[in-house]
Amino acid sequence: MNRRRFLQTTTALTLASQLPNSEIFAANPAKVGNLGVALFTLPKSLSQDFEGTLKMISDMGFSELEFFGPYDYSGEAAKKQWEMAAKALGFSGSGYFGKSPKELKALLKKYKLSSPAIHVDLPTLRENMAGVAEAADVIGHKYVGIAMIPDDMRKTLDDYKRTADIFNEVGKSAKKYGLTFFYHNHGYGHKPVDGTIPFQLILDNTDPDLVKMEMDVFWFSAAGINPVDYLKNNPGRFPLLHVKDMSEKKTFAKDGSNMGEWMGMFPYLADAGAGVLDLETILCEAKKAGAKHFFLEKDNTPNPQQALQASYDFLSKVKC
Repeated sequence: MNRRRFLQTTTALTLASQLPNSEIFAANPAKVGNLGVALFTLPKSLSQDFEGTLKMISDMGFSELEFFGPYDYSGEAAKKQWEMAAKALGFSGSGYFGKSPKELKALLKKYKLSSPAIHVDLPTLRENMAGVAEAADVIGHKYVGIAMIPDDMRKTLDDYKRTADIFNEVGKSAKKYGLTFFYHNHGYGHKPVDGTIPFQLILDNTDPDLVKMEMDVFWFSAAGINPVDYLKNNPGRFPLLHVKDMSEKKTFAKDGSNMGEWMGMFPYLADAGAGVLDLETILCEAKKAGAKHFFLEKDNTPNPQQALQASYDFLSKVKC
């Protein structure tokens, strides 16, 4: 290597080392996109050593994080519900794990991470969007969404129609603060009700500019749905993905509407690339349809370091 080439290479490597991981991925269009971690993958690790866990995630090459609530700005009802659920799951932390937005922003910068999206409970988004937006402005969140529709809002087709109206209202509220609202579907709402597919009803009755979707490829597959079909038919609606794999092809025994059915599917979660889902095709179709953020998730996995590393090794090699 001559001196000129050496200096060019050294300069490029130095500049690259100063960029967030997400910008390095963006500079390589062959890669599927920005690879992140949905933090419900490793809540115990975050509760025990928050900063150490962020460092581990960054060192592997992931660039983005998706936090889950409740947060300090969440409603009291959400905090109480979480307290009971977390106790049953064997950990206590959530939200920003005791860090203020400014403290969290500093840690993200230190480890070259960003957090474009968070999960927040629906009542908080309806009642305290200002509080959500205040934290989002400091940390850098762009998307604020819900992990699931509350049970009492999806019992009938009329419930789903009212839910679509609420989504439009929340989306309008989020937009006022420069945020985008999204809905993560947990696998229910894909069976016909009076001849109508509830999930399609939500897509058809929400403003595409105000309400986006986060596709969870595992839960769509558990509902017997081909994720690629929805991506092809709804370009621009799915900017976010939860990336999971399935050890063998399984679907819900019924309609996937309750916790019991979700828990029954957890044993079939697999590291990305180690299962039967055609993730490469799904991810590349998602990219073509406008997806920007790909969050690995393997819910509360017992061995997060192994799961993250194996999944990253696969996902980082996917080219579209």
